[in-house]
Amino acid sequence: MSHTAAELDGAVREIAEEMRERPDRGTVADYIPELATVDPRRFGLVVIDAAGHVAAGGDADMPFSIQSISKVFTLTLALGMVGDRLWRRVGREPSGSPFNSIVQLERERGIPRNPFINAGAIAVTDVILSGHQPREALGEILRFMQFLGQDASIVIDEAVAASEQRTGFRNTALANYMKSFGVLDNPVVYTLGVYFHHCAIAMSCRQLATAGRFLAHSGMNPATGHSVVSPERARRINAIMLTCGHYDGSGEFAYRVGLPGKSGVGGGILAVAPGKASIAVWSPGLDAAGNSHLGRIALEALTRRMGWSIFGV
Repeated sequence: MSHTAAELDGAVREIAEEMRERPDRGTVADYIPELATVDPRRFGLVVIDAAGHVAAGGDADMPFSIQSISKVFTLTLALGMVGDRLWRRVGREPSGSPFNSIVQLERERGIPRNPFINAGAIAVTDVILSGHQPREALGEILRFMQFLGQDASIVIDEAVAASEQRTGFRNTALANYMKSFGVLDNPVVYTLGVYFHHCAIAMSCRQLATAGRFLAHSGMNPATGHSVVSPERARRINAIMLTCGHYDGSGEFAYRVGLPGKSGVGGGILAVAPGKASIAVWSPGLDAAGNSHLGRIALEALTRRMGWSIFGV
């Protein structure tokens, strides 16, 4: 189903207005103190279609902490470095457990279920860190985000990173547990330092939707003609986003929205309509599974209006 730019603009504007008025906003993440200060009334939505038209609504240009959405991009980088050898260290199956659960790691001898739960993303970060100093590895991740987002002003929010480092006891436990099984190569403190910092990257919906365009278009950014990954790898990253991108709310997201997506506890979601659009939404209040409450509702409304579900209209 194809739509004009005006129809897309109208849909995004109306959904943003509707979400701004809704009283049910979820609960802002408070276990990271810096995130607890974010105004729950914020809402932003940006859709970039295949022609490069940008439809924006609400707080589309306000930076927020992307948190676990960064895991899509670190996965992309790590696959570029070591290819399918990555899957010796991390699985590709949904977890069915909270994103920071240690129980599964114990049962499965330190191998995380997928690259989007915290343990999996820490293992992926360790791959990127190998052969680098932490500052170099972090610089590489940030430059990749600036390149994809076509904006050199994208930065790491140091206050959020410091807040995570002060309170990240569960992540430290996960990393040490994996280290005991030989899943991590580098000193735990270095790997965690890079992990906390890439989760603290701050981006707006506009920047995030721009950065995700390669996943909507078979691995290529249509604005630049630059191939970021092969079509097969883009397809596989999208598959993992669909099955694992919302922790133990992934099935519900696929059921309601019908698109590959990745959420973060900062309230952002990056979603991909293959061949059609890259979408970023932000609403800081979370549901019980740690995903943006209004973000998911907005994406459900958008895919219904546009007929974009990968499962058919």
